[in-house]
Amino acid sequence: MDLELKGKVALVFGAGGGLGGAIARSLAGEGVRVAVADIDEAAAAATAAAVKDADGEALAVGWDIGDLSVIEARLASIEKAFGPIDILVNNTGGPPPTPAAGQSSENWSKFFDSMVRSVIAVTDAVLPGMRQRKWGRIITSTSSGVVAPIPNLGMSNTLRMALVGWSKTLAAEVGRDGITANIVLPGRIATGRITFLDEQKAKREGRPVEEVTSQSTASIPVGRYGRPQEYGDTVTFLASPRASYITGSVIRVDGGLIPSI
Repeated sequence: MDLELKGKVALVFGAGGGLGGAIARSLAGEGVRVAVADIDEAAAAATAAAVKDADGEALAVGWDIGDLSVIEARLASIEKAFGPIDILVNNTGGPPPTPAAGQSSENWSKFFDSMVRSVIAVTDAVLPGMRQRKWGRIITSTSSGVVAPIPNLGMSNTLRMALVGWSKTLAAEVGRDGITANIVLPGRIATGRITFLDEQKAKREGRPVEEVTSQSTASIPVGRYGRPQEYGDTVTFLASPRASYITGSVIRVDGGLIPSI
């Protein structure tokens, strides 16, 4: 199937990591010119190099998404190299594991700025061009915690839920402009983040990490953690003209893990 994406320009945040890197590689595989953005410049460069090694086009961009002062300059540099952005993939890191109660106001503000306010600000910066061209994709990666809150991820569950309400509202506002806005949420995908969470749980419970991982995979109907490529390919489909009638949705890539309908 031709996803009709060749020549489009994408900006993918967190693209130096597991999920973001997989998204960047998948998009590039369909002929998308990808701006690979990450706070870790070396990680962004590694993903960009992998894309180029596979005959794709990529530009590594060191970008702390929480720094709102650099948005204009970073977007200008991408547009100079590749042209205006057609596809925006909002993919941020999460806060450390915490209960919902007892967190400081400073922490709530810090992670709201880096996980929510920043996403909205970047989206607002690229929307005018998308509206003018009558085509665009806003895809925001969150967490399965927005459907079934995950124990000891109180801040993550709360802040990512804000993005679900925002994306749904945005979808209604921009649909007639040829722009879609969707949420994609991973279940347990085999990335460094999942390894970290398994290690933290093992430490809290005084168990071997292998036991925690085995118990975790046993709760997934398909019996394994997801592969990053599976997640990346889902995002790529949503970014394509083939998915033009999907908007305002929450798409689960979870191997059937989430028990609710």
